[in-house]
Amino acid sequence: MGDRAVTDAPMVQMQAVAFDYGDMHMQFDLSVAAGSLLALIGPSGAGKSTLLNLAAGFEQPLSGQIILDGKDVLGLPPAKRPVTSLFQEHNLFAHLTAVQNVGLGRHPGLRLTRADRAEVTDTLATLGLDGLDNRLPGQLSGGERQRVALARALVRRKPILLLDEPFAALGPAQRREMVALVDGLRRDRGLTVLLVSHQVDELRGLRDAQAAFVDTGRVAARGDLPGFLDGNDLPALRRYLGTP
Repeated sequence: MGDRAVTDAPMVQMQAVAFDYGDMHMQFDLSVAAGSLLALIGPSGAGKSTLLNLAAGFEQPLSGQIILDGKDVLGLPPAKRPVTSLFQEHNLFAHLTAVQNVGLGRHPGLRLTRADRAEVTDTLATLGLDGLDNRLPGQLSGGERQRVALARALVRRKPILLLDEPFAALGPAQRREMVALVDGLRRDRGLTVLLVSHQVDELRGLRDAQAAFVDTGRVAARGDLPGFLDGNDLPALRRYLGTP
């Protein structure tokens, strides 16, 4: 996976993907190049999480096409898709240590080979968690727990990482640190990242990344960061950002 780089080839394609949420009809058209990071911003209830859930397979569209890593994934369960999802709730098991929680990403029964155990340990160290392998989640800070959850996602070796506000509960400095960490991992490992965020200031330091504004169930605008946040004239986006 480390040999992937940002290319013009799409890793994520959503074509006329329709979904009804209550009385809102959504339709998503989106293309994300391999090895890139796309930040999804927009009001609550606009459809950002639904977009990720459709890609991951947690929701099924009414119609349309979803192609991930060159494969049509409609009908495939989440476990068979080339994606890993990380949510605001880290979903760590309280009775398992950090290294065991991460090990679940390699095997749900924790039957790990020597290579698996080495990868788990190395990934924890990469995320700044060396020395904390045997701590329970209750003995870790909020930021450390989210790093453990991120490590578990990484060891699954999926090329697409879907992040649904995973750092929202952290303070501003920690959020910026975690977003920068994800962006560094994206570059190092050639991951394609879709990141939902309501904290747009944490996105301004991202290089070679894009943002998409989701509004009323559609991708209403898109552009390169950070200019997209400062120079787009779409009225709905300006209202969302609170700028004239």
